Amino acid sequence: MHAVIVFAHGSRDPLWRLPVEALAQAIAQRPCGVAVRCAYLELCAPTLPEAAAELVAAGAREVRVLPLFFGMGKHAREDLPQQMHALQQRHPAVAFRLLPTAGENPKLLQVLADMALEAPQP
Repeated sequence: MHAVIVFAHGSRDPLWRLPVEALAQAIAQRPCGVAVRCAYLELCAPTLPEAAAELVAAGAREVRVLPLFFGMGKHAREDLPQQMHALQQRHPAVAFRLLPTAGENPKLLQVLADMALEAPQP
């Protein structure tokens, strides 16, 4: 089974999580049949190790982690790779793949440029 973890920073504000969870739901609704979980670096649950353990227990053999960071800051550059290494050590039979941060994807940049230039909604 393939799986995706939508990984974000986290916030104490429960409304902050809504777009993250909406993205996970949009992925889950695709016909590819991957399992999807959200995970957070801090301030809310589940953590990346918790979400990964749940997916591995459900039978995931490949887990892609999509970091919802716009830039390549310290969390994306240092903290997340360390967590990914720890996951691989904890679950050696599972392939963990760290995807580029969302902000590094040219497709997302084009969507944001389009949003900035489209006519305002009444």
